Amino acid sequence: MKATITAREFGDGGNDATSRAAKDLGGLPEVHSAGPVPIGSVGQVGILVSDLDEAIDLYGHAFGIEEWNCYHYDQEFMPWSRFGAEEGAFAMRLAMGGSNPQIELIQPLAGPSIYHEFTEQGRTGLHHLGVFVDNLDAAIALMGGAGYRVTQTARGYGQGGDGGFAYFDTDRDLGVVVEAIEIPATRRPATVRRTGGM
Repeated sequence: MKATITAREFGDGGNDATSRAAKDLGGLPEVHSAGPVPIGSVGQVGILVSDLDEAIDLYGHAFGIEEWNCYHYDQEFMPWSRFGAEEGAFAMRLAMGGSNPQIELIQPLAGPSIYHEFTEQGRTGLHHLGVFVDNLDAAIALMGGAGYRVTQTARGYGQGGDGGFAYFDTDRDLGVVVEAIEIPATRRPATVRRTGGM
């Protein structure tokens, strides 16, 4: 069943429905919402690019971001991943810079993945909006209750094997994918890159 999230359905900016949904999750922590998506406010803008090195300079100059934390995500980096119902085998290079919101640039490598589905349509650019959450399972349950299934997910990218993310099938309603991001206690070391000429 297709479910479109609206302010009318969630009332008071979404907090009332979020509270009710969280209470039905068997004691999982409550996740507060500030808008029509029940898991929270946007903290990251995800952009798919064909060349990460070029994109770092392009977006760095465009948004005044001098420094980027760069990673290579693969099956060693994220030991548990899924694409749809199948075990994931996707990989990507990514760079994160700025804040409020953070800009994430992703260059897809191995697939299949939701990134490849996007680029195979001849598209690059804005792909997803990321919401930072305290509990990924609670966010997945809330989004599932609103009719949005997980399309791609991974866990264990933190130094201690924690941290995870999940993308949802929100594109049909919102025109963009929504991602829930549970940040690990300690990130693995990044390669720091500077925007050229800054």
